[in-house]
Amino acid sequence: MPIIGVINQKGGVGKTTTAVNLAAALAERRRVLLVDLDPQANASSGVGVVSPTTTIYEVLAGETSARHAVIRTDCENLDLLAASDDLAGAAVELDSSRDNLTLLSRSLIGVRPTYDFVVVDAPPSMGALTLNALGAADQLIVPLQTEYYALEGIASMMETVERVRGSLNRDLRILGILLTMFDVRTRLSQEVEENVRRHFGELVFRTVIPRTVRLAEAPSHGQSIFAYAPTSQGALAYQALAEEVLERVSQG
Repeated sequence: MPIIGVINQKGGVGKTTTAVNLAAALAERRRVLLVDLDPQANASSGVGVVSPTTTIYEVLAGETSARHAVIRTDCENLDLLAASDDLAGAAVELDSSRDNLTLLSRSLIGVRPTYDFVVVDAPPSMGALTLNALGAADQLIVPLQTEYYALEGIASMMETVERVRGSLNRDLRILGILLTMFDVRTRLSQEVEENVRRHFGELVFRTVIPRTVRLAEAPSHGQSIFAYAPTSQGALAYQALAEEVLERVSQG
């Protein structure tokens, strides 16, 4: 059962949108746990959980177990370890000791056998919470917005992954780079895609996530794209991504 971290140090690249909708797409085929590790709690509200009574903060603080903190969502086969703004405090409280950077990994041991996939939405920064996500993950999906500085950001991300692999999680690998917010009408999006595929080859997912109104609207309704607009371009794209993820995971 793989733990997949959805991670990018840069914000606004479709990271949470990808975590929520990939988890929802996988849940149509498998049993999935979505872990919201971002103090903004957008993944939690994105699946309709706004005021959770127990969150991942209590789990990391050792106040409860992950099993007791899991929340069932309205999406069949999709459970959630929710976030709250308390996590911002946790990020400050956690120092850089190895024990504190493996809190998430150790916390998930008791629930891993229950699920086929765990999807972790990490904060858009390289602090203790994101390092916990990197320490727990088997594989990473790196969302990359099709914009001018895309390659610059991915180079920094690759360096971080190599450092983590050397010091914290030697089994960590990148499952794929995902191009997001693709605007078919602009030459820039096409040029960025060409550059990224030239540099990273088969590491880049075949699926490209379009920039669509429906994908932008769905979180405000507390729904995945499949509940909000199941026949939309965004839904079809995340269905295709889930198929690719299953394919890549099965290939090892």
